[in-house]
Amino acid sequence: MSDHERSASGVAAAVNDTKIMAEKAPANSGDVEVFAAGSGQVNFRTVGWVRAAIFLLKMTFGAGVLSLPAALYQLGAVAGGLFILFWGILNTYMALLQGRFKLSHPRVHTVADSAEIAALHFSGGSKAWAVVIRDITEVIYIITWILAAGLTTLGLSIAFNAVTKHGACSVIFGFCSYIIVASFASIRKIGKLAWISWIGFGSVVAAILTVLIATAIRNRPAAAPPTGDFDLGFSAWPAENATFASAWAASLIIFASSANTSGFVPVISEMKRPQDFFKSVYVVMTWITTCYMVIGMVMFRFAGKWLSSPALGSAGPTIKIISYGLAIPGLIAGAMICIHVAGKSIFVRLLRGSPHLTANTWQHWTVWLSSTYGTGLVGWLICEAVPFFGSLLTVVGALGFGPLGLCLPVLLWYCMNEGIWQKGGLKGKMLWVLHAFLLLLGLFVTIAGTYSAVVTIRDQYKSGSVGQPFQCADNSNTVASG
Repeated sequence: MSDHERSASGVAAAVNDTKIMAEKAPANSGDVEVFAAGSGQVNFRTVGWVRAAIFLLKMTFGAGVLSLPAALYQLGAVAGGLFILFWGILNTYMALLQGRFKLSHPRVHTVADSAEIAALHFSGGSKAWAVVIRDITEVIYIITWILAAGLTTLGLSIAFNAVTKHGACSVIFGFCSYIIVASFASIRKIGKLAWISWIGFGSVVAAILTVLIATAIRNRPAAAPPTGDFDLGFSAWPAENATFASAWAASLIIFASSANTSGFVPVISEMKRPQDFFKSVYVVMTWITTCYMVIGMVMFRFAGKWLSSPALGSAGPTIKIISYGLAIPGLIAGAMICIHVAGKSIFVRLLRGSPHLTANTWQHWTVWLSSTYGTGLVGWLICEAVPFFGSLLTVVGALGFGPLGLCLPVLLWYCMNEGIWQKGGLKGKMLWVLHAFLLLLGLFVTIAGTYSAVVTIRDQYKSGSVGQPFQCADNSNTVASG
């Protein structure tokens, strides 16, 4: 079957057909799996679809859900709910596209490899352009995951501050958090991280349910005035003081909370049966979208504008200590996964094609440990230098997940559906136009999101709501009232 015939047969492919096409798509003759089964002394391909699902679930369900409820105040319940549903469905589709492309090109390990293949396709085979695009994409990818790792490490330092009632300098808590998560992240195989992911996922769910129940049964939010009338701030419509920048920044927090699909791709390389990746995606993204809708709406309904970010501080100091204590394993697991993803990308880039990639040599261990501890250190330093939680998530969503999670998957779709405009009929043309719109949306997320993040951060500095870099002061936003 020729490429054009295969493209024409894929015109009707949508979300449900993606899996079938990915399993049937033949690999290019030059494609070689980075962790080919049976090669070297270390077998990385040990992950089943259930373990892959829990790894992806913990990768996604972490820092995002802690910032999401507070974002709803700017958007209102109606727009907030629609954004949760819209971004959840769209991010699911983008994950499926990336999985389908990976299975069509087994040598793909990260989205940087996908970008290289796409650049070859669109440039008419120019290897120079392909190398440049690959390197740019990999830099964006690694920086994005380093920022995500730093963001979750910051969340862990906030938890330590909350549980100990600011028992030490925040910088010390941050450094201790970095050492802990980098050490766990240095476990080489995703399959062996599954038990930590299970514990981490359970701890975050328990922490959020604790805050959810405590918030719902209170007479008034913990941060609201202790007596007299007060404005809850719950509304179906955007806040009165909402601007385009603040509303779009809030939308990007929702987008970023499930837009980390670029990090899903390396997991496929360690799966026993890569075709089962799609099962993992459906389970994970259905759970994520449903939980975000329920958690976000319930907390917004009972706490309104008095929600804190992260959300675990929204039910008063006692519940905050309990919930942060419960969440500590989950925050460790989340940061661990981010460092692992970034570190393994660097590790594979440096040792790909070398026998040291899958051999227990000193070169192997030196590169691996340098990659994990190095990326974790950079992430921690960045987050100590820019100590704002929700706004940093907006930056990650705009500059990282915008191009990687939206723009690139759409370009991969065009690569897999070459000739669809000419041979796909009316439906093919409609799909072509739809994906062109999604590409423009990805560009808008990147450009407008960056603008919104810059304006929001500037306003936070003007209002004095952001602390100083590398400060020892309590960063847990302790609620004074009970």
